[in-house]
Amino acid sequence: MTVLAQTETTAPARPGRVLLLVNPHSRRGAACLDAVAGALEARGIAVVTETFSAAREVSEDIRRRAGEVDAVVVCGGDGTVNAALPGILETGLPLGVAPCGTANDFARTLGLPADPVAAMDAVAAGRTRRIDLGTVNGRPFLNVASIGLSVDLAKALCKERKRVWGRLAYALVALRVGLRARPFRATIVSRSGEARVSSYQIAVGNGRFYGGGVVVEETATIDDGTLDLYSLEAKNVWRLALMMRCFARGAHGAWADVRTERCVDFEVRTRRPREVNADGEILARTPARFSILPQAIAVFAA
Repeated sequence: MTVLAQTETTAPARPGRVLLLVNPHSRRGAACLDAVAGALEARGIAVVTETFSAAREVSEDIRRRAGEVDAVVVCGGDGTVNAALPGILETGLPLGVAPCGTANDFARTLGLPADPVAAMDAVAAGRTRRIDLGTVNGRPFLNVASIGLSVDLAKALCKERKRVWGRLAYALVALRVGLRARPFRATIVSRSGEARVSSYQIAVGNGRFYGGGVVVEETATIDDGTLDLYSLEAKNVWRLALMMRCFARGAHGAWADVRTERCVDFEVRTRRPREVNADGEILARTPARFSILPQAIAVFAA
């Protein structure tokens, strides 16, 4: 399924040489590396391989090898792709994704197949599109940045659980976190003014999917030049459970318990600093300023 708008599609530009980045110690890293490298080479594309063991190395590798390649392909999930964003923004290289992570929401937003080898067809075809990036306190993100439940989920969802259980780990940990959830107080600042809220989660979406296929907002795309905010202001956690089907298709804004707004920037303040989870990683703390970088990078998409 292709979910990007059909504007801003550039003429095909098949890369001759790509930088392939992978963590060989991740759950699917080693297998993904061999399969994806082989798929690219079979399509006539030369491969320069860089392995890494920490997220901070990803953008460093991109900057260091930028002059040798025409594009970058990241093997991994949303957190790994997020780590590549500073390097992609600085070098201007187009970005390809081999979805080898747990949720792979960014790949889903791009309409790429779940099979990382099949996803290389988009790179070989050379079709790139410009997409937006969100930022939180200056840190770029692809899918969603949020405060509240998702932070607790990210902390509970340790790498070992993901390695053993895969996507099932999200459901198991989400149930446990949800049962223990408590609302927090915050102030949301937008073009509508200031709103003081008691919320279980405040999320700001840039892309379309997050959390293993949940929809940010039913009309959201990753190239619409806007951010979509929602705040879960239910009376109790059981109300959240009733909303789950609506979240699956992005229709949660129909509930009176959910505050929604579309804008290009937001600010969220809390009395005490609270952590912000972006693309599955803790990247910032409140006060958090969210903004949009429209048409920021080129990606290979279906």
